[in-house]
Amino acid sequence: MSKPADPPLGSLDRIELLRPLSAEQRTAVARQCRWRRFEPDEQLIGHWAETSDVAFVVEGRVRVLSHSASGREISFHDIDAGQFVGEMSALDGRPRSASVVALAEGALVAFLAPRPFQELVAGHPDLALAMMGRLCDKLRTATDRIMELSTLGANNRVHAELLRLAKRGRADGAAAVVTPIPIHSDIAARVSTTRETVARVLSDLARDGLVERRPDALVIRDVGRLEDLVEDVRGGA
Repeated sequence: MSKPADPPLGSLDRIELLRPLSAEQRTAVARQCRWRRFEPDEQLIGHWAETSDVAFVVEGRVRVLSHSASGREISFHDIDAGQFVGEMSALDGRPRSASVVALAEGALVAFLAPRPFQELVAGHPDLALAMMGRLCDKLRTATDRIMELSTLGANNRVHAELLRLAKRGRADGAAAVVTPIPIHSDIAARVSTTRETVARVLSDLARDGLVERRPDALVIRDVGRLEDLVEDVRGGA
């Protein structure tokens, strides 16, 4: 079960959206939030729920996902500490479009009601621009995924997902270090394929020297080469 947690002073300082605010303004926002600590795999937000709070992820990580009619999990993306989720319902008042669950390390989340969130964004142009940029990014990502599902084979969709992970990972020269190590089933859920397909693709890439699995990370040894591989297939689709 989720447990109430007292918000420590300045606890929203890590939230990227709120960085344009002063420390005093962030503290004022923190006092308006409901705080909860979630256990691993515990649900923060339910699909189709009528709730509309914005969830600031202060500690840990959460995953946005849904399920097909047959119960198959469809994973969209992970939200790291410092990010937020749930803004669409806060802005349009409609039911939730997906579920959100805490990942292995659990999560500390600050929930801000829709009215104060709307007032916050409307009162600070920098936040409004950041929100518009975020919504544009969501639309572009959704468009890319629709194109991939419509035009690419399963192997190529895995390549595209690995490229997304690499671009979010830590750059190391031509390489990218992805931590934590992505789980085969998680990648499969994002690109609508099987764990076996993901395992086979990673094995092929490792044999070709493009990826390396370390005890604590997956290394994409040449991000440019992987990008060329993805773009070549997209261009010919």
